[in-house]
Amino acid sequence: MRNDSERIRDIRECIEKIEKYSVRGKKEFYEDELIQTWIIHNLQIIGEASRATSEEFKAKYPQVLWLKIADFRNLLVHEYFRVDLGIVWQIVEHELPKLKEQINDILRDI
Repeated sequence: MRNDSERIRDIRECIEKIEKYSVRGKKEFYEDELIQTWIIHNLQIIGEASRATSEEFKAKYPQVLWLKIADFRNLLVHEYFRVDLGIVWQIVEHELPKLKEQINDILRDI
C-alpha cells in the first residue's frame, strides 16, 4: 500500500505528464484522441491518489480540494459517457496549475 507522500509524488508526476502534452494547446487536445486519453487517464490517477490519501493528511492540507478532485475522478471512470472535453480542458488550463503549486508546497513541507 502506498503512503501519503508517495501518493502526493504520484499526483505531481501525473501533472507533469499532463503538461507534457497539454502544452501543444487546446486545438491539438480536441483533435487528438490519444492526447485526450492520456490526459484523462492521468486525471483519473490524480483523483484516485487524492481519494486514497489519509484523512489526517487531507486535514493538514485543506487548501487542496481533495473531495472535488476525487469526485471528478469518479465522473471520469464511472460516467465516462458524460465526460465533457471542454470541462477537461478547463481543468487542465485553469485548475491544474493551482494544484501543481499546492502539491509542490506540500512536498516542500513533508
